[in-house]
Amino acid sequence: MKKIAIITGASKGIGAATAVRLASDGYDVCVNFLSNEGAALDVVTTAKSFGVNAISVQADISSEKEVKYLFETADRQLGKPSVLVNNAGILFNQERVVDMGAERINKVLMTNVTGYFLCCKQAIARMSTKSGGRGGVIVNVSSAASRLGSAGEYVDYAASKGAIDTLTIGLALEVAEEGIRVNCVRPGFIYTEMHISGGEPDRVNRLKETLPMKRGGLPEEVAAAISWLASDDSSYSTGSFIEVSGGR
Repeated sequence: MKKIAIITGASKGIGAATAVRLASDGYDVCVNFLSNEGAALDVVTTAKSFGVNAISVQADISSEKEVKYLFETADRQLGKPSVLVNNAGILFNQERVVDMGAERINKVLMTNVTGYFLCCKQAIARMSTKSGGRGGVIVNVSSAASRLGSAGEYVDYAASKGAIDTLTIGLALEVAEEGIRVNCVRPGFIYTEMHISGGEPDRVNRLKETLPMKRGGLPEEVAAAISWLASDDSSYSTGSFIEVSGGR
């Protein structure tokens, strides 16, 4: 069966590393991006170097209309997905809860939670054996923040990732009989550009000494865990979590 993966938020960081890793595993890949088309096209070029097909699709996953467009475009150009990697996420400047407004909180939840639900909905409609699909895999990218809370920095972001943990558990049970496995990775302090959005580009270096392994992680290390969860090697795993957090 042809292997096709949709990776959201794949123009940089963990998403880009995952798209490249899955391409090296033989998947045709759909590189979703929000605004950085140039970076997305670079990922597509790298993916194609492995002899697979790759496309980029601009879509805001917080919009149901745009998520539908993302999946329909992938259907036309690649075929129905066998793997969905829910990775796209946002955070804002470090701030205490007492200073947060509804606009910020709702934006985080719309992308980081609603967006995952909307993408899962579209993937299940295509993968479910009850709908004539051949089954498939959903891998959610959560965060160690869901366990740790990110006090004084991003409690809203951490809470959104806690919701993704619950989504993973519940959805795994809901669709197991339909040939769909749902698993999750929880990255810790990873060297990505997301920390710029939080107002502290060097955050990983500041905090790495607090980790048992005394170093930050690489996007490729998270992508390797995602690759295993997407593969047949994890065929008896669903509702499970892999910590990629340096021991914390």
